[in-house]
Amino acid sequence: MGKRILRNRLQDNWRKSKKKKIFIHKSLIHLALISISVIFIFPFYWLVSTSLKSNEQIFTFSPVWIPNPPQWVNYIKAWTFVPFATYLKNTLIICTSIVIGTVLSCSLVAYGFSRIKWVGRDTVFMLVLVVMMIPFQVRMIPLFIVFRSLGWLNTFLPLIVPTYFGVAFYIFLLRQFFLTIPFEFSDAARVDGASDFWIWSRVILPLSKPAIATTALFQWIDQWQDFMGPLIYINDPKKFTLSLGLQQFQSQHLGVEWGLLMAASTIMVLPIIVLFFFTQKTFIQGITMSGLKG
Repeated sequence: MGKRILRNRLQDNWRKSKKKKIFIHKSLIHLALISISVIFIFPFYWLVSTSLKSNEQIFTFSPVWIPNPPQWVNYIKAWTFVPFATYLKNTLIICTSIVIGTVLSCSLVAYGFSRIKWVGRDTVFMLVLVVMMIPFQVRMIPLFIVFRSLGWLNTFLPLIVPTYFGVAFYIFLLRQFFLTIPFEFSDAARVDGASDFWIWSRVILPLSKPAIATTALFQWIDQWQDFMGPLIYINDPKKFTLSLGLQQFQSQHLGVEWGLLMAASTIMVLPIIVLFFFTQKTFIQGITMSGLKG
């Protein structure tokens, strides 16, 4: 009886010791993650804080961490000094068109690489992956010559049309996800007489919402902050995107009105942060499941 009581006490002490170690381990992990998060959040906090300061508070020797009083008028001035509403409309048109083109074209090509067997499929897929290794700077001049010969300069077409022919990275991403979908679903649809287009649109796409959302989010963010593409092909200020408008804003103020510049930068960055905040669960799910099967 005494041995049993002693054994039970030893087991209880061992369980308590194990729980304590697990608690300490988790606490250290959370502390490390919080510390790293603070490092990444600080630049954004400083951006927003500076956007609400006057020039005197910005250039004072002792840093002002909390604006007092907040200069909300900086946002009004930044919005009205240059036609940001026009730049926002142009950016939304370009981003929406590009996202639609990317999702449609890349999902179709990825379906062909993952669900249809044809001669040379793997070889062609390897060539698609090779395209990912070619930097944009190498293709920049040839593409400019092509679009100039087509008369597309100073329009949105050079930015939008190429995405309707597929983007290598998103083809790879969607293909990896499509391979995780059981082939029995598409085989059953074929037995019932369904075509590949019907299977792609009615079976594969509804089951691939995380990967589709990830593709759309990646492409939206990439185009929202794209500077080089609009700079090369667009010359008319009325067709500028937000990235070009921000650069124009900075050049017109000659680097003097830092509060207004930070306010304009916050206006441009904030939608991306909000978008990622509301889609992060789907985004992480799409990234995780896209690498489950090769």
